[in-house]
Amino acid sequence: MARPRGGDTLSAAATVAADPLEFLRAAERFYAALGAESLGGRLLYAGALDGAARALLVAANVAGAASLAVAADAAAQKLAARDGIADFLVTSLDEALRILKNEIRKRATVAVCVGAAAAVVEREMLERGVEPDLVSAAAVAQFTSARVVEPLAVRGAAVRLEWQVSAMPALWMPTLDAMALECVPDAVAQRWLRLAPRYAGRAAMGLRVVRCSAAEAEAFSSRVGAAMACGEIGVPVEIRTTRD
Repeated sequence: MARPRGGDTLSAAATVAADPLEFLRAAERFYAALGAESLGGRLLYAGALDGAARALLVAANVAGAASLAVAADAAAQKLAARDGIADFLVTSLDEALRILKNEIRKRATVAVCVGAAAAVVEREMLERGVEPDLVSAAAVAQFTSARVVEPLAVRGAAVRLEWQVSAMPALWMPTLDAMALECVPDAVAQRWLRLAPRYAGRAAMGLRVVRCSAAEAEAFSSRVGAAMACGEIGVPVEIRTTRD
């Protein structure tokens, strides 16, 4: 069953949704780990749909992969679809593979969630010879030939630039995003800035997180400060830089 874009338990997913900033930080760390290469035509297995898997799916969607996750809890599936993390909710691995094979052939981005226990789906994948190209750390024991994706911390000269607005994000965030795209020229970071809001869910509408240099972060802060002073931006904007 198709769904519009936007643990095996709802509680884990709800915990992530309750702290959208930490969720965005986690997703950005996974995106940094995936690297600069487009993942079109590659299969990523995220495992059971807990908070980490949800963040990994966001990163994989932005990077262009075809992704597979599992969730025995129907509410967790629906939450992933509502937030735009999953495109399709299905009941079997067969259904998932039909979708994934077609999208992988087209090198298209897609995320499919199977309503079943992770152990069941993983056993079926092994029996059928389904080998993902990339896999979460939680599933590495089952798929030893896949590249393990683990979150990449901010290190060295880089910083994590974060900003948020408290009111009318649909009006003001596009303006702030455009400013950020001017100040952060790196193509990988720009792809994240353009696409992450599509997959991060409604709770993160007024939040942004991107990895950049300290100089780029300072340029963005100065640009926003000037825009607020002249009335180009009509709401307070909280800007900060962080490191892991």
